[in-house]
Amino acid sequence: MAKTIDLELTRAEVEVLELEARLRVVPMNDTQLSDALKTALAAKKERLAKLRTLHAAAGRASQDGSDAAKNQNPLHAGRRPPLKRSVQQRPPAKSTK
Repeated sequence: MAKTIDLELTRAEVEVLELEARLRVVPMNDTQLSDALKTALAAKKERLAKLRTLHAAAGRASQDGSDAAKNQNPLHAGRRPPLKRSVQQRPPAKSTK
């Protein structure tokens, strides 16, 4: 559930950014387009605020449940270990004296 909310939140943030960018380049004499974009932007910002609230609530719920923390994969719980090289590296250059 948290991943779904997170993905939806990310998409909503991108949509708001796209609308803000589109609103910046509206021709000055196109008031109808400008008004429509402002209305859409206000609606998207409302939705984004609701999603952020849901996301924060889901985050708090997962922190409260100690069972979820125990079932978490230890490799992804903290910092990942460095990857091992699958291709051998070139041997060091021989110094010529």
